[in-house]
Amino acid sequence: MKYSPRFLIVGTLSLWLAGHSAALANVRMPAIFGDHMVLQQDLPVPVWGTADPGEAVTVTLGAQSAKATAGTDGKWSVKLAPLAAAAQAGTMTVAGKNTVTFNDVLIGEVWVCSGQSNMQFGLGGAHNAQTEVPKASDPRMRLFKVGTRTAHTPAPDVSGKWVLCAPATASGFSAVGYFFGKELRGKLNRPVGLIETDWGGTPAQAWTSLDGLKQDAVLAHYVAAWNQIEANYQKAVAAQPAEKAAYNAAMKEWTDKYAKDFQAANAKWMEAEKQAQQSKLPPPPRPVPAAPMPRQPNDPQGGSNGAATLYNGMVEPLQPYAIRGVIWYQGEANAGQSEEYRTLFPRMIKDWRRTWGEGDFPFLWVQLAGFGADSVGWPNLRDAQAQTLSLPNTGMATAVDIGLMANIHPMDKLDVGKRLALAARHVAYGEDLVYSGPVPQAVTRDPAGVRVAFREVGSGLEIGSAPWVGPGCVPLPTDHLTGFELAGADGKWQPADAKIDGNAVVVSSKAVPSPVTVRYDWKGTPDGNLYNKEGLPAPPFRGDAE
Repeated sequence: MKYSPRFLIVGTLSLWLAGHSAALANVRMPAIFGDHMVLQQDLPVPVWGTADPGEAVTVTLGAQSAKATAGTDGKWSVKLAPLAAAAQAGTMTVAGKNTVTFNDVLIGEVWVCSGQSNMQFGLGGAHNAQTEVPKASDPRMRLFKVGTRTAHTPAPDVSGKWVLCAPATASGFSAVGYFFGKELRGKLNRPVGLIETDWGGTPAQAWTSLDGLKQDAVLAHYVAAWNQIEANYQKAVAAQPAEKAAYNAAMKEWTDKYAKDFQAANAKWMEAEKQAQQSKLPPPPRPVPAAPMPRQPNDPQGGSNGAATLYNGMVEPLQPYAIRGVIWYQGEANAGQSEEYRTLFPRMIKDWRRTWGEGDFPFLWVQLAGFGADSVGWPNLRDAQAQTLSLPNTGMATAVDIGLMANIHPMDKLDVGKRLALAARHVAYGEDLVYSGPVPQAVTRDPAGVRVAFREVGSGLEIGSAPWVGPGCVPLPTDHLTGFELAGADGKWQPADAKIDGNAVVVSSKAVPSPVTVRYDWKGTPDGNLYNKEGLPAPPFRGDAE
């Protein structure tokens, strides 16, 4: 582990250092180790912590025992040999001059759930929360929610603790993560541990290490921004107390004048939004306060959007905890830089794999759900996500069919979790099953227009329908294909007719007699209805006819 005091809130540094120095004589463990934890089966299991320099440390789990000696910096680490899955709870002890005991330890499958707000979206907000939350009791599924934290340089630890999956703990946990874990529990019949580390509205560069960002020239501006923060860091830290005091005073004044009316308006809006959802109508616009709220002072570390800040604060401190893989739901915050994302996203994946030291572990993600009317940024971002499948041991769950035009947070997380679990069963566990919707394999000219041949067709292509139709959404037609467009040499896109022909779709348009390019669902809120018979939607695509 790497230690830097910069992640600490100003004013606590000297206290932390004094306490840390006094405690080095005792064995101390990172927060990710705790009662009720799940350890990854079938892989070497790293265990690490701190102790007095030169102190002998012994880690014991069942019949296994491993020894280490703390270095001059007080750090030590061992690796336990691969463990067999075990639903019977065990105990781990870490003994030096003192003994730390972890009870109720299970051996099973450990997955990291990361990204931005659609991963952070809690089970209690899901469309089926009233039925799912009360029955979310599974003592063989364990949850660890990482506290949000930014850090300019790698932090030594995260905040959080392992808890049993129960209605009270699952309600605020990632809905996507919960449904994913529930599916794995049902299919694998092994204990499952889920580590949620996410932050709404955050971009991929914040989740990538500084060394990772240095690997591609197109990402150099993020490194330059980090260097600028580094150059001004001490000055920014020194100014923070005065800036915070001024903000607190301004916030008190704003609260006294405007908070009561704004809270009342917001409560009224929430009720109106609830009624709109029940009536399947678009939600009303959110109220705004009579005067803008005071702006919080800048974070000396660069904030949650800063280069590497979330990697440093919420990812590296988890490493090298043994995991099976990662599920990821992010991209909305990078939609305005979709071309750069073609480099950034695969770089982030490769970076996590490099720093975790576990090889090319499975990395699965959600292709962005429908939202808004954007015809450039979001489609291109989805295409960048699809292109990242060129990396080994990756999988993508398409969510384009369960979005909302006016809400970036669709409430159907059940189907997202199920689709990610299908990808995991294939990519991580080697099952031979249909785990993806139809993917274009070839685009060729046809007497009627163009022919798109597909793979991943499962039992065959069909006109399908979304598993969930959200508020204000209209079900798609079931008698003809939608979502296809054609363009000729002039590059002008026209809506097109499409018909299923075996494992292909023939696309034509009278407005485009000599089509050159075809595309499908290339818009912010797609309206395509091409599925395979297993109920999985085709992802958006575009291609030139050969």
